[in-house]
Amino acid sequence: MKIVNRKIGEKYSVFVIAEAGINHNGSFLIAKKLVNMAKKAGADCLKIQTHITEEEMIKTNILPGKISKKTLWSIIKNSELTEKEELTIKEYCKKKKIIFLSTPFSIPAIDRLEKINIPAYKIGSGELTNIPFLNHIAKTRKPVILSTGMSNMNEIKKSVKLFQKLKIPIAILQTTSQYPCDYENINLKVIDSYEKLFKIPVGISDHSLGIYAALGAIARGASIVEKHITLDKKMSGPDQKLSLEYSELLELVKGCNAIKLALGNSKKILKKELPVLNFARESVVIKEEIIKGEKFTEKNLTTKRPNTGEIPAKEFYKIIGKKSKKNLKKNDQLKKGDILWKRKYCL
Repeated sequence: MKIVNRKIGEKYSVFVIAEAGINHNGSFLIAKKLVNMAKKAGADCLKIQTHITEEEMIKTNILPGKISKKTLWSIIKNSELTEKEELTIKEYCKKKKIIFLSTPFSIPAIDRLEKINIPAYKIGSGELTNIPFLNHIAKTRKPVILSTGMSNMNEIKKSVKLFQKLKIPIAILQTTSQYPCDYENINLKVIDSYEKLFKIPVGISDHSLGIYAALGAIARGASIVEKHITLDKKMSGPDQKLSLEYSELLELVKGCNAIKLALGNSKKILKKELPVLNFARESVVIKEEIIKGEKFTEKNLTTKRPNTGEIPAKEFYKIIGKKSKKNLKKNDQLKKGDILWKRKYCL
């Protein structure tokens, strides 16, 4: 799939999404600083969340699990950005040459993002089973990245099929909706299952502490990594403590690039290994002084570095039992011409 001019998939570098989410706490200035941070660290994308509180939920005193003592309503309400602010952030991302995305949480939020011409949609785990919502996004015909937390495989299949049936590019992210997520609940091997089942780009939306799980996902074939970011973990907000500060995000980007480069599956002697091969391997060497006509045995032959002799160590046992053509000194590298051959040398 492709978002703007960025191709995403197994053949390309990892698409790193810096998830600002609501960590701007409703402040446009903090949101801009998060853009700067994401760009400086080398992320491909800065993502926020588009909340229109009255459209996405009824007023309630429900708490967001154990991650905050504030009501979900108050958290979302205090984290809203206006349409004008979101457009300005999008334009600022364009200026900084980093892709801007947002996750909508209601159909009016989708319509708002359409007004500012968002290039693709990131769908949160909570909306995976919201079929009217998914249908509304599908009508935009834009690429989709779908998180899969709190879902079973049948639900995921149904949602993926909805977009594939309409030939809309889609990628899915293995997600566990626990904040922060325990390592034993991350389930990285699900990435393998998604790749085999759906044949689409797969990644991870990681809510664990640090960058270990995200880097592990790359080793399993993830093409997308999404991590929350923050200016300071001590800031107020339910996601700040599990988010990455600048130095961690920078290390994540470096790690993604390094691991992606390391994922080859070819096993042969590389050209760049040859200098090492010459000093690290061994040649056949005279262990004890040998006189002309004496048989070569394991007592008078050995193998030693470097691998600059005419007969490599791997041919050692082809020499045993043959006779010496001349007197040989200890620590001499054995040469082809030192051996009496009954037939042509064929090592």
